[in-house]
Amino acid sequence: MLTLENVSKTYKGGKKAVNNVNLKIAKGEFICFIGPSGCGKTTTMKMINRLIEPSAGKIFIDGENIMEQDPVELRRKIGYVIQQIGLFPHMTIQQNISLVPKLLKWPEQQRKERARELLKLVDMGPEYLDRYPHELSGGQQQRIGVLRALAAEPPLILMDEPFGALDPITRDSLQEEFKKLQKTLHKTIVFVTHDMDEAIKLADRIVILKAGEIVQVGTPDDILRNPADEFVEEFIGKERLIQSSSPDVERVDQIMNTQPVTITADKTLSEAIQVMRQERVDSLLVVDDGHVLQGYVDVEIIDQCRKKANLVGEVLHEDLYTVLGGTLLRDTVRKILKRGVKYVPVVDENRRLIGIVTRASLVDIVYDSLWGEEKQLAVLS
Repeated sequence: MLTLENVSKTYKGGKKAVNNVNLKIAKGEFICFIGPSGCGKTTTMKMINRLIEPSAGKIFIDGENIMEQDPVELRRKIGYVIQQIGLFPHMTIQQNISLVPKLLKWPEQQRKERARELLKLVDMGPEYLDRYPHELSGGQQQRIGVLRALAAEPPLILMDEPFGALDPITRDSLQEEFKKLQKTLHKTIVFVTHDMDEAIKLADRIVILKAGEIVQVGTPDDILRNPADEFVEEFIGKERLIQSSSPDVERVDQIMNTQPVTITADKTLSEAIQVMRQERVDSLLVVDDGHVLQGYVDVEIIDQCRKKANLVGEVLHEDLYTVLGGTLLRDTVRKILKRGVKYVPVVDENRRLIGIVTRASLVDIVYDSLWGEEKQLAVLS
């Protein structure tokens, strides 16, 4: 899909921003460029759509040399998302999303349908079509920026720190949303970030750069377990290396409790307390008859509401972090450690509850890993 052969960028005075980069990116692959400031990650990405012209080397997209194509036509075939979003304030959301399709002379009705279809992908309804950017939150504006890049159905999308300016909670939810979107659409994505957690969470492969050169390329797990040198090890951070210290456990399904304690919304608060006491837990996951996750209740919620409510459904909280079955364990570790939550429910594509990962589960993994190392040392000694 995308090939960089001996690509370099040299500025006046002989300063090399990018030096002899070689990389092959497969169709549908999600690649993250990461490294310290000035390492050449953004320059490398911008050479792909010729916002910056390469000084040497060749770049091929689907076998075609980009230097032999008209740069304007090239850019219209490549999606591009930046941190500053760049929505046009005088245009409606529909007009912003449809900008490239309009330049490509799509019929008006087709452009409108495409905008409506894309909004559905990020859980935004058709009522947003006629609104203006200033009427949207920062997170919603960034969603529109992503949708605009997808509008003309480009096979390749370039993203330059698209979530960097957002608050941590909005950023985390957008990362989750975009990860699901990528699984659905199978686009080839080159994503620039300075955040290693973001790269680990999103990428199929991570490209680590230093001083304009590639230091290491590999899957997140490869890099976490086998950093190429001290620079990579330091850049990753010791806490992430610790999180990857149990190579036999990779996905939540391997450690989740498949029988979490649940209750239905039609039960009384008294019944909920009885279940908690019986199961020796301080919170319950609320599910419907089809075992679809509705939310949760805990002792504190019930204590606050017991004088004014009677049923679980009247007091349950819906703001609950979840992960899909099959999710990499490191993503769940991030949620538990960064958000300070006690547990993360595991659901399927239809939000049916299939298990739960608790802090205790993670402690067991770390303990087993450390205990295993101690046992190995004892045998060797």
